[in-house]
Amino acid sequence: MKTNKSFTKRLKVTKTGKILARTPGQNHFNARAKRSKQLEAKRLGELTMTNREKARFLPGLLA
Repeated sequence: MKTNKSFTKRLKVTKTGKILARTPGQNHFNARAKRSKQLEAKRLGELTMTNREKARFLPGLLA
């Protein structure tokens, strides 16, 4: 099975092995949101992935 490269490029793996990704749903319709919520959404959030998902989306990580 091929790796889903478009999704893989959106992930960041930390030195300790955590997987971080951008909060979804922040491209538009944010003008009404409170500024604190806007800034909070900019931060990367931790993703939980199964070993099967890691093997598919992060090749080379599980060696």
